[in-house]
Amino acid sequence: MTQAVIITEAASFQVKEMMRHNEEEGSFLRVAVKGGGCSGLTYGMGFEKEQGSDDEQYEQFGIKVLVAKEDAGILNGTVVDYKQSLMGGGFTIENPNAIASCGCGTSFRTAKKAGTPENC
Repeated sequence: MTQAVIITEAASFQVKEMMRHNEEEGSFLRVAVKGGGCSGLTYGMGFEKEQGSDDEQYEQFGIKVLVAKEDAGILNGTVVDYKQSLMGGGFTIENPNAIASCGCGTSFRTAKKAGTPENC
C-alpha cells in the first residue's frame, strides 16, 4: 500500500515524546484535511485510540499513522517533519499537491479540491 503521508524521523521522535507526555502511548497519529483556513483547506493532526473502517493505516519509525481514505489523495506524498530553531520548534507539512497556500503554512488548496476559505 502506498503511504499518503511520510513522517520523518525527526517528526516521529517528537510525536513519541508528545505521546509519552500526554499518556497516549499505543495511540494512532491521525493526519487529516479539514475545510477552512485562508486557502480553503487546513491540516489536522491528533491522537486516536481506534482505527475507523474508512482509514488507511501504516507504520513509520514506530508511529502508527491513520489517514482517512477520502483524504489520502489530497495528502499523497505529503511530508510531515519537525524542525527546531533558536525560536523554538514545530511541525512542517510539505504537500506536493498544494497549488496555493496561505502565509500561516497550514492552509492550502489543491487543483482537485479548493475547500471553503475562511477569513484569516
